[in-house]
Amino acid sequence: MHPSLTTMTICFHHARKVFILRYNTIHINKERHKFSIAHYTIFSATERERLHGHNYSVSARLVAPLGSNGFSADYNLYKNLIKEVCDELDEYMVLAQNSPYQSIAEDNGDYVVSFNNEEFRFLISDTLLLPITNVTVEELSYYLLDKLRDDLAKGGLTEVDICVSSGPGQQASACWRANATLA
Repeated sequence: MHPSLTTMTICFHHARKVFILRYNTIHINKERHKFSIAHYTIFSATERERLHGHNYSVSARLVAPLGSNGFSADYNLYKNLIKEVCDELDEYMVLAQNSPYQSIAEDNGDYVVSFNNEEFRFLISDTLLLPITNVTVEELSYYLLDKLRDDLAKGGLTEVDICVSSGPGQQASACWRANATLA
């Protein structure tokens, strides 16, 4: 069996017949699934990190029933979707639009950010406001999962984990399951 696939078999009985559903878990972890952003993480109303950047990588775990053609999912479709969302973030300053500790206004082509009596200015053309509370791997994984959610639901997948890593040993993932809502 391919090392990136695991198989789960579910059996159930109905009117003396045994039905077997075979599910596979597909792991996608490509070098091209990455993005670089500048950010700062906010710890409290008075504490934050200094402005810095990371080279993030994104991987996915997809669960789907095995089809009659021997495939569970279209790898190329999901590889391309992940690449697209990574490209949308690449080489931007990212601000957490929903943080309760900072305010963001526009002024003459800049975002003006107020935090703990400090003011920062970022060019609007170089900055993305994301609908997240903080710029962390946890929030970024949910953001990416939400961006992919509609396309994931169309592909016959039953479960998806999107994992975002900011470096070796530091990662978080968000999970979507068919017929469940994203909290």
